[in-house]
Order: sequence, then structure tokens, then C-alpha cells
Amino acid sequence: MVDEEDTEETEIQSPLGPMYLIYRPKGKTGRKIEIISNWVSDANMNAEKAKGAGSHPVLGRYHGFSATGITVAEFGKIVQSLHPIRSEAAAAQTPAALKIHPKVLNMIDCWVSDSESPVVTEINLDAVEKNGNQFNNDDVKPDGEWLRCPVPDANGFMRYRVLESKGNHYKVEYQENAGGTLTTSSTIEFEIENRKVRRDGKPATIRVLRVSSYGQNQK
Repeated sequence: MVDEEDTEETEIQSPLGPMYLIYRPKGKTGRKIEIISNWVSDANMNAEKAKGAGSHPVLGRYHGFSATGITVAEFGKIVQSLHPIRSEAAAAQTPAALKIHPKVLNMIDCWVSDSESPVVTEINLDAVEKNGNQFNNDDVKPDGEWLRCPVPDANGFMRYRVLESKGNHYKVEYQENAGGTLTTSSTIEFEIENRKVRRDGKPATIRVLRVSSYGQNQK
């Protein structure tokens, strides 16, 4: 740490939070022999430290920037160019990519003339990907924020869009229209995870979609 008498301290704002600077020689102008920066502790870091003296924070602000031969203003411009690769807030707001055949969600919904859903609560996605006759991926097309495919033998559609995603958990809106005026809509939450089964008497691991929540939307 800089500790000579000819030093000065300041605090600047950055896209990643307040930053503490110490530099020499003194003065806001002129090129500096040395600039050392340190993030000011934020709520994340304070919460991590509160877990115990021996804990090593994984969230928060850390020292990691120093410079020589530039002005404080130039250093500030470099700091302002920084941005989070993927913040926790952005991860929550930006749904992760998901590509499954809409017919998978059709199997979860009941028929319009029936009343009880979800019908299917666990689906083998490995089998879906391999069974091209039943789940023809050539029919699946993007439609704005939706992924859509036609309803067999009808002038209608099945489609879904991702509302939220976190890790292997997804929340989607699924809609279906069989070609008439009625479009049904439901909100389905599920996890995609591995499951061990026996197939032809031999152990196997398959990727499954497991429904955790279902709700019918009022149109």
C-alpha cells in the first residue's frame, strides 16, 4: 500500500460500485507515479464477511487495479469502461435459452374438453430428441420470443416462451390453438435434470423434464 507523505486519497463511482483510490504525487492533475484502487465494501461483501472470520467472500468488491504514468482522469475513464459479465439481476431478468419441442408441453396440458392438469409430469427428453417421427424438429420455428410448431392435421399452433429461468429451473407460458378461435394458455414450471433408470435390464442415465408447478391462464 502507498504510504509516503506525498499521497492523496479520493473516491470515484464505477459501474461496479464505489471505488477508493490512493495515488502519488498529490494533486488532481498530472501523471501519477502510482495509483492503487480498492472497491468500497458493499452489502454483498458485508453479508459474506458476517458468515464468520474464517470465511472467504465470494461476492462483493475486491482490489485488482493499479496504474502508473497516467492521470487520475485517465484512470477514471478506464474504470468507467468496466461492466459486469453477467450480474445476478441480469441473470434473473434474461431468461436462458431453452429449446424443447412444444409438443412436450402439449403432453402436460389436458384437452380443452377435460379438466385436470398436469397430465404428464415427467418426460424423457433424450427420447424426445431421438423420436423424430413423433417430435419433428423441422416443424419447430422461432416466432419472435416464442418457439412454435403446427398442430398436426389442423391449421393451428403450439408455442411457448420462457418467462424466467435460473439454473435448471424454467418457467414458461404455453399456448395452443387448434385452428379455431379459442387459444388456451398455461404457465408451467419445471426442472431439467438427470435421472437413473434401468433400460433393457441395464442401468442408464436419462435427461428428464419434471413439472413442479402448473397454472391455467384466464384469457
